[in-house]
Amino acid sequence: MLRHHDPGSYGQFCPIAMAAEILCSRWTVLVVRELLSGSSRFNDLRRGVPLMSPTLLSKRLKELEDAGVIVSVPTTQRGVVEYRLTEAGEGLRPVVMSLGHWGLRWVESSLSLKNLDPSLLMWDMRRNLDPTPLPARRCTINFLYPEVRSGKRSWWLVVDGDTVDLCSSNPGFEIDLYVRSSLRSMTAVWMGLSTVQKEVDAGQIEMIGDRTLAQSMQRWLGLSVFAKETRAPAS
Repeated sequence: MLRHHDPGSYGQFCPIAMAAEILCSRWTVLVVRELLSGSSRFNDLRRGVPLMSPTLLSKRLKELEDAGVIVSVPTTQRGVVEYRLTEAGEGLRPVVMSLGHWGLRWVESSLSLKNLDPSLLMWDMRRNLDPTPLPARRCTINFLYPEVRSGKRSWWLVVDGDTVDLCSSNPGFEIDLYVRSSLRSMTAVWMGLSTVQKEVDAGQIEMIGDRTLAQSMQRWLGLSVFAKETRAPAS
């Protein structure tokens, strides 16, 4: 059974209230989202919640461990642990997915597109990328967001078999495909609000390089798991 001992308890014998005491503190659900998405080490979790301070992330992980949602497991690397979901933690998957589906269906998309973050976008694209349509060799794809400040403007995805690496500095490999895009357009494609072809036709995405990679981009691009969700009609 999960344990909760929040001094700010709702004081209600209600399953929703008891679950909220564990999950509804700021950032907690996003940390759980990252764990459900496969991140298990502290630095990887930080990449999924880049605006969260390391101190607060440590605090939330400790709270989740105390509650029985996760366990920390030592690795062979000295001083490094992995955080793994318990059975109770894995049971949160349909809850978190339902929140995402609700948000995409009912929250105005223009609000989401105001919260643009190239590092988070590229991190999500990396872990959802499907290497199946790519050639059976190492492929390096350079994404450039011209309007973004220097340091977050250029990103490289290096795909070698089933391994996908994300680099924020040039890895030194020959570039197979250059993708120049506005951050808003690429985020809209990732969210399923637009398509690669629509943004190319609108002049918002430009691709130079391997034609096969360019033509199959919609298939290999790592879209949000909610990309197929149908949005509610505007009122």
